Amino acid sequence: MNSDSRHTAETQRHFPCDACGADLRFDPEGGQLVCAHCGNTAPLVQGPWAAAKIRELDFQSAISGDLPAPEMEETRVAKCPNCAAEVEFDPTVHARECPFCATPVVTDTGAHRHIKPRAILPFAFDEARAHGAMNDWLGRLWFAPNGLNQYARKGRKMDGIYVPYWTYDADTQSRYTGERGTVYYETRRVMRDGKSTTVQVARVRWRPARGRVARFFDDVLVLASKSLPKRFTEGLAPWDLSALEPYTPEYLAGFRAEGYAVTLEEGFEEAKTIMDGIIRRDVRFDIGGDRQRIHQVDTAIKDVSFKHILLPVWLAAYKYRGKTYRFVVNGDTGKVQGERPYSAIKIAFAVLAGLILAAIFGYLYAMNQ
Repeated sequence: MNSDSRHTAETQRHFPCDACGADLRFDPEGGQLVCAHCGNTAPLVQGPWAAAKIRELDFQSAISGDLPAPEMEETRVAKCPNCAAEVEFDPTVHARECPFCATPVVTDTGAHRHIKPRAILPFAFDEARAHGAMNDWLGRLWFAPNGLNQYARKGRKMDGIYVPYWTYDADTQSRYTGERGTVYYETRRVMRDGKSTTVQVARVRWRPARGRVARFFDDVLVLASKSLPKRFTEGLAPWDLSALEPYTPEYLAGFRAEGYAVTLEEGFEEAKTIMDGIIRRDVRFDIGGDRQRIHQVDTAIKDVSFKHILLPVWLAAYKYRGKTYRFVVNGDTGKVQGERPYSAIKIAFAVLAGLILAAIFGYLYAMNQ
């Protein structure tokens, strides 16, 4: 594997029903495969590895291209001309809308070699419940256009998409230098309202501090997609990573899985930023005292491992009056994030109502004087 290789495909797996040949779909409520055509069910077919602990992969082996062949796969994709998301089509499908921005996409070809997912958090509820969560969220928004609410409630299809993430484990040892501050108080005499009085003034006595802190980081989570605004995906947190299941393609039946657009190395740079923030918090605690100053932190990182995982998101992209509005629902918890639409008419009426109320209160106040 080339360390610069990227995968931004959106894949969908198909599993035929033994009874009628139609596509099976993973049922979040029942935890099994269901045929929407004839109602036939089938259990998830998991390999002998399914009961085993989800194994981390070695970071250095991955970036040097030494991962075992079974950890890699290749897909063919088409690129959205609007948002640049790359979507894999079924061979029988020649066009569809991009699930990320509702732009029509025509099939193309392009091979991407990438690291397979190691774990997946399955969808916990179906599209109907996702629609309900989105509509409830829209209903709580102040100044949202009525037309958008009505358009969204018409039942336009939502896409269930597994979004790619990296998780990183690392053992860290950090040396630091800084200062410990101790607060003390001085008594001073000041003049207030023409009278002399005493006050307590806080002062800080600083003393040098140095030491070491150590922390093992487990599952530092980094978004590996660029198709959705990061503020959306960050707003869907927290994710219950303890509920991850070993990856098996049956979970993708009826859903899609976007490939990673953030490389393993790029993701680790972001993970280090997250770790640095926690390490500095540890340093402040180790310095102690009432105040802390940090001058320098030198961190050694070793035994880095990672996983490519997929997390469930229900996604809706609506074009309304020439603008695209996107809404995402955490497929495990039902938490909603999305574009914040405003109605200029509602805002104008609110401002007018506020001015009228202010005028009424001003008139009543003047009459009572």
